[in-house]
Amino acid sequence: MSLLLPALSKALRTGPVLLCLLAAACADQPPRGGGIVSTNPCADAMLVELVPHDRIASISHYSADPAATSIDLALARRFRTNAGTAEEIIAMRPDLVVASAFTSPSTREAFARAGMKTLYLDSPVTIDASKKQVRELAAAVGAIAAGQAMIARIDHALAATSPSGPQVPALLWIGGNLVSGGGTLLHEMMVKAGFSDHAAHYGLQNTGYLPIEHVLIDPPRVMLVPDAAGRDADSRAAQMRAWAIARSNAKVHQAHFPRSLANCGGPVIAKAMTRLAEVRREVGE
Repeated sequence: MSLLLPALSKALRTGPVLLCLLAAACADQPPRGGGIVSTNPCADAMLVELVPHDRIASISHYSADPAATSIDLALARRFRTNAGTAEEIIAMRPDLVVASAFTSPSTREAFARAGMKTLYLDSPVTIDASKKQVRELAAAVGAIAAGQAMIARIDHALAATSPSGPQVPALLWIGGNLVSGGGTLLHEMMVKAGFSDHAAHYGLQNTGYLPIEHVLIDPPRVMLVPDAAGRDADSRAAQMRAWAIARSNAKVHQAHFPRSLANCGGPVIAKAMTRLAEVRREVGE
């Protein structure tokens, strides 16, 4: 203690910084903060193409999940991820929080109390609504030109999809017995690619579970499935579909439609339309 007192006395004369160091009173400084934090996986898919990656402080943990991501996993894993809790987001002190319209009222209130600048995005169910959302996010992050380029890619993919002949009945399986029905973004994309949505034909609206009996009684001509050829990651669902095809005595064309193309709109639309057009050409008239 006698050795420390002269040092402290000198520190008082030489400045507060040295005093802080000698007294071990300096705690670790908080993170610098700033940047964009996204708790919305569909916003992640847009942000990685709209802004330089060093502007993105964190993305949703869903984007690092193979069953939920809409971006390349290798790319997603370059970013810090978050679970979307108010505490962790506020602690990051971002310049902007991009969240889902389904964010809970309590989390919204916490963001508001902390003075967070926020943008809440819904889940668009049409291509036009998705393009509008691209413009909204691009404006919020000061990337209007990049947003226009993204929309141009969507429009180009749509223009390149020019199916001939009648619409082909198709089921788009998202995972397990979950399919895309009427009133969804996927429904509109299927129709534009030259398919009729067989789930909507069964009477299913939005996204929901489809009893396999429907497929047995009235099979589609095409099944778009998330299971890659030779994989059995979703083996029970794949076996059920194969069983239904066999029992229906129908020639059903199965084509791989990656799960990453079924989760979001924005830049994913261009990729999804390209894949749908490929399958439509495989099927022919």
